[in-house]
Amino acid sequence: MVSILKICTLAVLGFGSLNNSTDSLPRSYDVYKTKKPIKIDGESDKAWKKAPWTAYFRDIEGDKKPEPRFKTRVKMLWDDNYLYVLAEMEEPHLWATLTQRDAIIFNDHDFEVFLDPNNDQEQYFEYEINALGTVMDLFMQRPYKKGGPMVMEWNSTNLLSAVKLHGTLNDNRDIDKGWVVEMAIPFKDLERPGRISKPVVGATWRINFSRVEWTMDNDGISYKRRTGANGKPLPEDNWVWSPQGLIDMHVPEHWGFIHFKK
Repeated sequence: MVSILKICTLAVLGFGSLNNSTDSLPRSYDVYKTKKPIKIDGESDKAWKKAPWTAYFRDIEGDKKPEPRFKTRVKMLWDDNYLYVLAEMEEPHLWATLTQRDAIIFNDHDFEVFLDPNNDQEQYFEYEINALGTVMDLFMQRPYKKGGPMVMEWNSTNLLSAVKLHGTLNDNRDIDKGWVVEMAIPFKDLERPGRISKPVVGATWRINFSRVEWTMDNDGISYKRRTGANGKPLPEDNWVWSPQGLIDMHVPEHWGFIHFKK
């Protein structure tokens, strides 16, 4: 796994750009094939021009909840080796603390990918990353409601990832603009006996994206999660591309669809 961290205090994210996907549920996205490999450096450069932005994320429960406080959207491309993901997240308080691979990354603000290449709610994959570029990845034999189990020992060893920060990490003396995550998810790492792991033109996979966002308080010049009267952190916000209808990402039959195109 290659992780690259870049910090840029003056860059401005393009959150006002055109939103190019439908609001029908579950959401659907056409993933176009790129002729050249994408350089994974956290930059939304010309290599991504072919890919439209998804619709902005919504609360995991859908219309019953308010719109997210901060905008999130994604682009995707593919080639013979990777599914490429570019996520752009508005964030006034850049914060991350976890540095160890396979830590429980959603205890920080994070971005998550859930991927079911076989579109059958079995044997799927999860990736999480925080603003430090720390990755948690796991393999699920089946959803928790069907007994799981979670296989944390699985690692996507060929994953390429980069994080770019538009602001200052763990510093409350300014207002940040946001952060960008770029990933190249290797099809080789998705190989399982008797299973589809590599797409062809016309294939459809299930996918969803989640963003965990905590309510923060200042802590010196940094931040900490806001706690309630019981001393425990207040519940996090869960913002997703294709709403689940309930607070549970491990319901793959509610994920969105990606269609692989030329």
